[in-house]
Amino acid sequence: MSIDLILKVAGIGLLVGILAMVLSEAGKKEQAQMVTIAGVIVVLYIVIQGIADLFVLIKSVFKLY
Repeated sequence: MSIDLILKVAGIGLLVGILAMVLSEAGKKEQAQMVTIAGVIVVLYIVIQGIADLFVLIKSVFKLY
């Protein structure tokens, strides 16, 4: 596994956490919740791409076609 994937997820998590905290303190809890949901969706998309790449690698290693 590449460290790049871990750093991307951590960076997105930090950014979303900070944005949600700022919006929540400003009284915009609905927008904070939407930012959190959008962050989760983006991270899931990145992780699903990584899992798809893993399956392609497994297929090529074991020559499963």
